[in-house]
Amino acid sequence: MKVTEKPSSSYSGAMTPASMELKNERVAETKAKTDVVSGLVLSVMAGAFISMGATFMLVVKSDAELPFAATQLLGGFAFTLGLFLILAAGAELFTGNCLMVMGPLAGRFSWKRLFASWALVLLGNLVGSVLAAGLVLAAGVASANGGAVGEAAITVAEGKVALDWGVAFARAILCNTLVCLAVWVGHAATSVTDKFFSALLPVMAFMAAGFEHCVANMFFLPYALMLQATGACAGSVDLAGVVSNLTAATLGNLVGGVVLVGMSYWFVYGRGRSRG
Repeated sequence: MKVTEKPSSSYSGAMTPASMELKNERVAETKAKTDVVSGLVLSVMAGAFISMGATFMLVVKSDAELPFAATQLLGGFAFTLGLFLILAAGAELFTGNCLMVMGPLAGRFSWKRLFASWALVLLGNLVGSVLAAGLVLAAGVASANGGAVGEAAITVAEGKVALDWGVAFARAILCNTLVCLAVWVGHAATSVTDKFFSALLPVMAFMAAGFEHCVANMFFLPYALMLQATGACAGSVDLAGVVSNLTAATLGNLVGGVVLVGMSYWFVYGRGRSRG
């Protein structure tokens, strides 16, 4: 007999994995019902939040005195700002919304609605990231630390466009596996502190390892193009490289978030349970 599970806790207020799956189904259903204008605004905000975390990370990376491991770890810590703001303040991030796949799998809404939501959020994230890149450019952040922040931005972007498509794709799968695990745990958080720590280690891990996050790259790559176009910094980032990276990162993020996290947890905990 099928039963409907109610969110429960196993110990110390922590939700069980099965309850977390049910919570994520309900979150997906709520997101799917969001009207287009609200969804677009929240998506633009998410792109901007991720961009602020990325800018924070560039400031850290501009310090040439730091050893590699410290730079990667501190840069990852700084980048956590973006996902923390999304979890705590509320915004719609494409990579995290890959978990919405649980909704149609559970019969809560249609696949058509899922794809429409993803398309809207991805567009909004791109708009927010590019607008943020323009504001960071106008604010002259690249000139900080004697211009080292701008140099760090170019170095980061050049490294991304130089990646082979398959390498970027694999790194993106790994990236969004971690991001979606952070969001998965974040949905079970009961306080702002919980949300911060749910984001911290997964985000630090993917940034330190150099994995590819499509929304972050929607900031890094346009920002580098803007720096080059205005003569603020010299670099070799080109449009073809940007397109190659963003397609690989977006598709890889989909595989990591949808298949390795969303579908996997639904298969284990949601399959065979009646809708509740």
